[in-house]
Amino acid sequence: MMFNKLIPELTVFNIEETRGFYLNILGFKLEYERIEDNFIFVSFENSQFMFEQLHDDGWNIGDLKYPLGRGINFSIEVKDIDRLYDKLTSNNVTLFRELMVSNYKVGDKIIEQKEFLLQDPNGYLLRFTN
Repeated sequence: MMFNKLIPELTVFNIEETRGFYLNILGFKLEYERIEDNFIFVSFENSQFMFEQLHDDGWNIGDLKYPLGRGINFSIEVKDIDRLYDKLTSNNVTLFRELMVSNYKVGDKIIEQKEFLLQDPNGYLLRFTN
């Protein structure tokens, strides 16, 4: 397994709920886990995340209240955004923002991408793009 140069490690309220959401609902792959530490490492195509359940001796710098990750969204590029969107909506997953096409200025060009957003059980905002 190759490790990305940047891998977010996110504190979560409940590792089992987070595991179920990322693996069973979104289709992430469990790369490895440390059960004794309530820790999982997951991947989805070329994206990677680490999750660790909240505990007293963590690296948290303040009170953690829902929604976690205020002010941040994680952009996750996927190969087939329509398939993922259809899977989620057919399973009645509540989206934060429906599938749409957005235009972004990059240098002197405009790029177009499809995207939708959803919150995970901890409140982290995930932006899936293509």
